[in-house]
Amino acid sequence: MKKPPLPSDESIRLAKLNSLGIIYSPAEERFDRITKMARTVFGVPIALVSLVSEKCQWFKSAQGLTAAETPREISLCGHAILQDDTFVVPDASQHPDFSDNPLVTGEPFIRFYAGHPLKYEGSAMGTLCIIDRVPRQLSPSELETLRGLAAWAENELKTSALSE
Repeated sequence: MKKPPLPSDESIRLAKLNSLGIIYSPAEERFDRITKMARTVFGVPIALVSLVSEKCQWFKSAQGLTAAETPREISLCGHAILQDDTFVVPDASQHPDFSDNPLVTGEPFIRFYAGHPLKYEGSAMGTLCIIDRVPRQLSPSELETLRGLAAWAENELKTSALSE
């Protein structure tokens, strides 16, 4: 299993994330609306707004998953925040970096993963991601839809910053 490397701006990124005051905050309908829509639009069992902190990925919104967080070192979102665009893994069980990941070999049995980085002031705070238990691909129009939902989630993060 390949652990996600740290972003080059990690200390700045973490300071920005902490400044949002959103980590470990109560669930909010404004984020849940996004993950509910993502789950419905893509027909996936799991959709998350995931924020990547120093030690974990914490779920500001989770549809189809009961866990509130997972260790950062096994997170696919930890890899996705390093990308400029959507990070797609069509079949994690066949991917050399993820096939032995405990989130692939055990619950929630990730096969398909697509995560789009959520940025605040130029740094990736986390992702809007969709997960399926079967391999799949996204069409160009589906990728564009995921980007649009991620832009909505980014705007909600910015709203969090304004309310502080």
